[in-house]
Amino acid sequence: MVLDGKTALITGASRGLGEAIALACAAEGCSVAVNYVEEAGHDNAADAEAVVTVLQATGVDAIALAADVTDEQQVDDMVAAAIAHFGRLDILVNNAGIFRDKTIKNLDRSDWDIVIAVNLTGAYNCMHAVVNHMREREAGRIISISFVIGQSGNIGQANYAASKAGIIGLTKSVAREVARRNITVNAVAPGFIDAGMTRALDDEVVQAVLPQVPMGRLGRAEDIAAAVVFLASDSAAYITGQVLAVNGGLYM
Repeated sequence: MVLDGKTALITGASRGLGEAIALACAAEGCSVAVNYVEEAGHDNAADAEAVVTVLQATGVDAIALAADVTDEQQVDDMVAAAIAHFGRLDILVNNAGIFRDKTIKNLDRSDWDIVIAVNLTGAYNCMHAVVNHMREREAGRIISISFVIGQSGNIGQANYAASKAGIIGLTKSVAREVARRNITVNAVAPGFIDAGMTRALDDEVVQAVLPQVPMGRLGRAEDIAAAVVFLASDSAAYITGQVLAVNGGLYM
């Protein structure tokens, strides 16, 4: 178990990709805090508790923690709760994300602001909340989920692409700041994954993407989760400031 004895906080982990990451970390012996946010029309609390139940059944310690990653105080309280429960926090995975796709002429400021707030500012809030704890312990792994669109751009996704490109810049900058404290900071850039937000896309969009993927298929949530586990492990101790693309060759 490559994460045996470690503890992780995973944002947006009540379902989809975040859930897969939580399961993969737990399978490697890691205790997990499952973050979720309350939202109208979906019982994320119940989903998060269901994930926790599955994790606990594998023999690992797991808790569900509610927090809106755009709210600095809620994030600070969430991180404090995780540390109080586990005794320490070894791994942060910034996975929480949303999209509001529109071409730039139709992109309202509100759609811009909320995507940047959740995807980018949310990652900043979580990094800011954990970094002093990790610096004091002189150990830590911070892994943020970017996206292939953050590297290539895409029509109708200016706000989403900007937020995910921002994750890359944030990752590289913070990696330089904390490297001497034995903290690594990396990003994973998935391609189109058959999980989470990709499932909300129109089928014609997905079918247009597939011919562009050299491997000829969508990725699986488990493909991304495996990359996160690797970057969180001791095997990746000398890897920092990097973007690990897991996209089937869609963007090289």
